[in-house]
Amino acid sequence: MILYPVIGDRTNGGRPLFSIITVLCLVIIYAPGFYLLLASLNPDEQLGLVAPTRYSLTWYATLLEDRRLFNSLEESVVVALATAVLATPIGLAAALAYHSMTRMRGVFLLVILSAMLVPGTIEGLGLSAVLRLVGVSPSWVTVTLGHLLWTLPFTIVVSLIGLSAVRSNTIAAARDLGAGPIRAFVDVTLPLICGSLVSSFVFAFLLSLNEYARAYYLVGRQNTLPLYMFGAMNSGASPTIYAFSGAVLVASFAVVALIFFRAARRQGASQPLTHPAREPGRR
Repeated sequence: MILYPVIGDRTNGGRPLFSIITVLCLVIIYAPGFYLLLASLNPDEQLGLVAPTRYSLTWYATLLEDRRLFNSLEESVVVALATAVLATPIGLAAALAYHSMTRMRGVFLLVILSAMLVPGTIEGLGLSAVLRLVGVSPSWVTVTLGHLLWTLPFTIVVSLIGLSAVRSNTIAAARDLGAGPIRAFVDVTLPLICGSLVSSFVFAFLLSLNEYARAYYLVGRQNTLPLYMFGAMNSGASPTIYAFSGAVLVASFAVVALIFFRAARRQGASQPLTHPAREPGRR
């Protein structure tokens, strides 16, 4: 009761307190990335900040000639897309199975959540040993399989959140109108959970794109992007790595800004026009 005014009441300091905490968290999150972005404009080979008058795009021009980096990026994108394409429908199927269960639902959910806690080194090493026993050679397929095991629990949880917004009486109404189970799912459930499916796909893609531990044990001759960047850092990082980090940061902010801009325009277009009330006595 004593903490309630601080947490919930805007007039007693709750809003400024949470605003300060939010700003501090954002600074901590984005400061390393912005530092790399500014350092990538340094024309020297040593990492560090320089005066704005010395800013240069030298390392960005050199980045375009780094074929090994782009090959590893291509490998990571292929693996991430394959992982997301597989993990999204499998996660949805598991979420639907959870909703249809009448017994052992708690155990099922516990097993799913526990899979998130398996260390990547153990999972990658164990899967590598199993695949070696069955004669499967390391390639982007084995990396995709390892990333699929890593991303599935997350896509299942996201799908469960999306399905929680679907009311059972909505499905019952569709069934009463003559729709079968598949028709009701396609016409009613699927449109309602479309947002969560997109989130599952993006979540799986990003988790796979940034995964290092599992790829280390499962990769073939071609490195993924995290493996290449880690190796470049250990061998004396080239400034092109900083330029690549800066380019990714700028591209990420541009994509997010575009998404928010389009969402704002769509929301503004969907709002009905309001007409001012006519004054009494006027027609």
